[in-house]
Amino acid sequence: MIRINLLPHREQKRAARQRELAFMAGAASVLGLLIVIMIHTYLSTQIENQEARNTFLVTEIKKLDDQIAEIQVLKEQTQAMLARKQVVETLQSNRSAVVYLLDQLVRQLPDGVYLKAVKQSGNSINLQGYAQSNARVATLMRSLEASPWLQSPNLIEVKAATINNLRASEFSLNVKLAPPEAAADKGKGEGSAKSKDKKA
Repeated sequence: MIRINLLPHREQKRAARQRELAFMAGAASVLGLLIVIMIHTYLSTQIENQEARNTFLVTEIKKLDDQIAEIQVLKEQTQAMLARKQVVETLQSNRSAVVYLLDQLVRQLPDGVYLKAVKQSGNSINLQGYAQSNARVATLMRSLEASPWLQSPNLIEVKAATINNLRASEFSLNVKLAPPEAAADKGKGEGSAKSKDKKA
């Protein structure tokens, strides 16, 4: 007996294929969705990490800016302190220089010479006074040149004058204070020369 399959096998195969395609499409969709979710999660994590790094860098930069500002303030305070120290040292050296100047003027002033004014501007000293003669002025200049604390006497003018019905020479000259090192060297040289003279 011949058996004939009357069932719609073609429709069944077609339906099976459609089910397979639908399953594959659903699986691909789910896989694609999972991939998208994973990529989104990875990118979000990277963005958060980068934002955290940026926040950290901004915080550290602000700290460095604050430290730089503090260093600048300290530098300014240091410069101010150094400037004050320099002023104090200058005043100290000038104070001793005035003492040496007055001492040397008393020591180097020859007989017959009288000072009427002494003006100091930095290391330059202007002397004004009267002398019994021009020769006394020349003697004063030689004495100033020989002083260890004074140097470079420069005569500005000498003119005739009358004081208490006596003829005199009114003079004005400039002399410079020697630096402390030069004064010390000059003083040592004079001391050794004097000791040689005593030995001779």
